[in-house]
Amino acid sequence: MVRAAVRTTRLATAALLLLGQLSCTKADRTPDAPIKPPARINRTPFGNLLSGQEVSMFTLINTNGIELHVMDYGGIITSLKTPDRHGVLADIVLGYDNITGYLTNSPYFGAIVGRYANRIATGRFALDGKTYTLAVNNGRNSLHGGLVGFDKVMWHAESFDSSSSGRVGVVFSYISVDGEEGYPGTLRAMVTYTLTDTDELVIDYRATTDKATPVNLSQHSYFNLAGAGSGSIINQVISINADKYTPVDSSLIPTGVLQPVDSTPFDLRTPVGIGVHINEQDRQLKIAGGYDHNFVLNRAPGDSVVLAARAFDPGTGRVLEVSTTEPGLQFYSGNFLDASIRGKDNIVYARRSGFCLETQHFPDSPNQKAFPSAILRPSTEYRSRTVYSFRAQESGTLSAATTK
Repeated sequence: MVRAAVRTTRLATAALLLLGQLSCTKADRTPDAPIKPPARINRTPFGNLLSGQEVSMFTLINTNGIELHVMDYGGIITSLKTPDRHGVLADIVLGYDNITGYLTNSPYFGAIVGRYANRIATGRFALDGKTYTLAVNNGRNSLHGGLVGFDKVMWHAESFDSSSSGRVGVVFSYISVDGEEGYPGTLRAMVTYTLTDTDELVIDYRATTDKATPVNLSQHSYFNLAGAGSGSIINQVISINADKYTPVDSSLIPTGVLQPVDSTPFDLRTPVGIGVHINEQDRQLKIAGGYDHNFVLNRAPGDSVVLAARAFDPGTGRVLEVSTTEPGLQFYSGNFLDASIRGKDNIVYARRSGFCLETQHFPDSPNQKAFPSAILRPSTEYRSRTVYSFRAQESGTLSAATTK
């Protein structure tokens, strides 16, 4: 009995001492930053295709609250919420609130584009002694894979949760059969979206084929760093790490020339407002109605992922950085948006209400021998990576998009 009482007393005393230590520690501690919730991902229904097939939406949220919504139809990013300089989240990509808009009237909002992103002249190319004819859907040219490109198909989707290592994501896969939209070979494509706790969206592209075929995959989100539906992007600031660009003919097909940007409206190596030169009397700007051109990214020997571009919204402080393994970047200033589209919250998307930064091989590469080859052969694997980085800055100007 005595031993039991002594033991009980000792346990009570130890408990009181521990509580005292905890109380003192808690009282003496300086206030800590709020505990951040772990990264997370979930899958929910997002309507049905006309065939009745169900479409799923994946919501990815990192520890800092950045929120990405992407669906298995077209691998489409429907929403991307990032904080401004005050920590206020806003959706910075154009799109629709429901599946109907994406099925009826979508200029590639947020989609994976392929089998060949951008244009192929007259929808024709020759490969290994044979001429292939593609579906034509952009005047006399083939654009973004044709009538039913990768933006208009269902992708098989599997999510992954590596929140313990600061990553959540979705792996999309699609088999494009031999002859689809006129392309040779059965192509097995895989695109992985990874949202990290360092506020990056990493997109990895991989593909294999059983016949030689052109491959050029890209992501076609329209950005407005002030917030989707907030108006024109002409006062947002851009810089592109390119000493040259590829001028185009009247149908927006590259002429084959790698033109220095010096002393032209295409010299975006130093940060400049998108609208500063966009209405100048420049033939290339007139042809495209603004910027819709491929930039030849600066790359030193041995470089893998290089900084391609930075964009900045002075009003909110949001900064978008794009890095890539690709040789080119298509900068498109939303020239063909014409107020005929009502997007999220029934807001009209007028001309230049969003911009695109599409990492890519050069347009019409299958017909341009001087351009980097975009031909994938059975003995090789297509691999490409693009990284979108998000941050906000208090004030000041945007630093140049250069690796120097």
